[in-house]
Amino acid sequence: MRRRYHQCRSGIVAVRSLLAAAAALLLLVVADAADGAHGGQLIGLPNCTTTCGRVSVPYPFGIEPGCQLPGFNLTCCNTGYSKPRLLFWLAGDHYVITNISLDQSTMRFWPRHEIKVPSLVPEPEEKAVLNETTDRPGCHLFSKQLVMDWEVGSRTLRPYEARPGDATCPRDLNSTACHSSHSTCRATTGPYKFKRNGLNHPTGYVCKCDKGYQGNPYLAQGCQDVNECELSNICFGNCTNLPGTFLCQCPEGTVGDPSTRNGCVPPHDLDTGLIIGLGAGSGEIILVLVIGSRFIVRIIQRRRDKRMRLWFFKRNRGQLLQQLVCQRADIAERMILPLEELEKATNNFDKARELGGGGHGTVYKGILSSLHVVAIKKSKVVIQREINEFINEVAILSQINHRNIVKLLGCCLETEVPLLVYEFISNGTLHNHLHVEASVSLSWKDRLRIAVEIAKALSYLHSLTSTPIIHRDVKTPNILLDDNLTVKLSDFGASRYVPIDHTGLDTTVQGTFGYLDPMYHSTGHLTEKSDVYSFGVILVELLTRKKPVSYRSPQGHSLVYHFVTLLSEGNLSRILDPQVSKEGGGEVVDIALLAKMCVKFVSKDRPTMRQVEIMLESIHAAKEYASSDDMTDESEESYVGANDLSVGGKSVGAARQD
Repeated sequence: MRRRYHQCRSGIVAVRSLLAAAAALLLLVVADAADGAHGGQLIGLPNCTTTCGRVSVPYPFGIEPGCQLPGFNLTCCNTGYSKPRLLFWLAGDHYVITNISLDQSTMRFWPRHEIKVPSLVPEPEEKAVLNETTDRPGCHLFSKQLVMDWEVGSRTLRPYEARPGDATCPRDLNSTACHSSHSTCRATTGPYKFKRNGLNHPTGYVCKCDKGYQGNPYLAQGCQDVNECELSNICFGNCTNLPGTFLCQCPEGTVGDPSTRNGCVPPHDLDTGLIIGLGAGSGEIILVLVIGSRFIVRIIQRRRDKRMRLWFFKRNRGQLLQQLVCQRADIAERMILPLEELEKATNNFDKARELGGGGHGTVYKGILSSLHVVAIKKSKVVIQREINEFINEVAILSQINHRNIVKLLGCCLETEVPLLVYEFISNGTLHNHLHVEASVSLSWKDRLRIAVEIAKALSYLHSLTSTPIIHRDVKTPNILLDDNLTVKLSDFGASRYVPIDHTGLDTTVQGTFGYLDPMYHSTGHLTEKSDVYSFGVILVELLTRKKPVSYRSPQGHSLVYHFVTLLSEGNLSRILDPQVSKEGGGEVVDIALLAKMCVKFVSKDRPTMRQVEIMLESIHAAKEYASSDDMTDESEESYVGANDLSVGGKSVGAARQD
């Protein structure tokens, strides 16, 4: 009986110790990480003295002229002292400053002669202003015995208002960035309240570095990221520093709490420790504790995931708003979708839901809770370029509304690279429809109409948007087709805005070999004519049904070079798709000549997309008229004969016979 008692007691002791450990883990789940240490090296303006004796003098305070905001001037005095003293004048006397705190917006001091007369120190709740008017950015002081609160004088902010740092805060001294971008300025109200319409209004503001940053929030670039991984007793596992925060994980193959010393152990050690601790305890208790520990670890992981999602959301939303600053910033709010919604829509991005992939990501088919079928694009590689391209695509597509351009329905900003949600286009790409193994592909009539619709989409981007847009990656894999074979131009990750008063812009060369404008490739100067060249390649592809990326002539020439050479020699039929030769008429030569104009090496010799659109519409309209039911076979033959243009001295009919 006594033996069973001791076994039971030892089991209870082990359970209590494990429950205490579990409670500690739960506290880690609830508690936020401690703020990083403050006090970065950048505290004052360049070439300004930032110390007097042992006291730091951070901006907006200063000693020399031009080193402080008006009213924040102090004096560093050596006369009559064994070491320099930092002084300020108030109420006809001056006082010795022992500390200035940016975090607390306080100033500690004592009377110069240490005369303990209360009248020498401003009474509590009394306000002293060191500059003349409270409207200007001066130093407002509010006494608390021998500690004074201070603020920057300004009535710009509204009551209780807080703004993100940089240019959104009040612009002192006409500066466009008087505060760090990783800070917040908050309205403050002194004891003597400024009233307007019976309401108390701010008399000034103070600034603080954001959590995870340290330094001087009153300086541009003053708040720097705290590398928590360099701090002691923060993480005892694998630590990854992130802007404003950090990620602490147990090494691979271990579990537990990485924020405590020896908190990460192999899973089997954890199980063995439980068994030894419980001794002769019951198997049910072991099972409960094992499950409980795993449950706690799962909660911790969910907590970390939530924090990471929030950080990604803030960063990506900030980049998106920056792109849309001159456009419609409300887009960033109404198009945002939560990650949980997209995970459910794709069965957690099941591989069976993949529709395909391109240079900028993998596309999944999804069904939203609203039962809308959508296409969701997810980046394959996590690099800054991918993030920039996805943000760029959101910024561009959110402002476009055209029947031949894929519609962006929303985006998710909670992942490292944003997820983009489009209307679902069910019929694949133009590339897939053209390059089938069968001898017969898209009809010539459909190819001609598709060419017109692509031209309309590009002409819209170049001419009809508020700021011209260059697609920069026009190719058949980026041309989607719906059930009616209607064109939907897609993949705007590489696209760029072009200011209206500019003829182009210099960028890093980007595009797809075979479709890439050779002049842009050689100079790096991107213009709207670069899209014209790529469109000309698509016309050649529609005529020949050959792949520009991989095609090589017997002489080793590219598709475009071989096509133009044969066209100039009057041997067009040697490279035409037999189906085009059979179904097409005189308009085939017209399209070939137009393609030749589009792929000229010198960009200024190419037509604009608007001119291309007009010419294609004219050719297409003539084709539609020629094939209408109202025309007799004789009239149709007469039409084809009249429009059977010659190339290189041969008619297209003769070319076919060759």
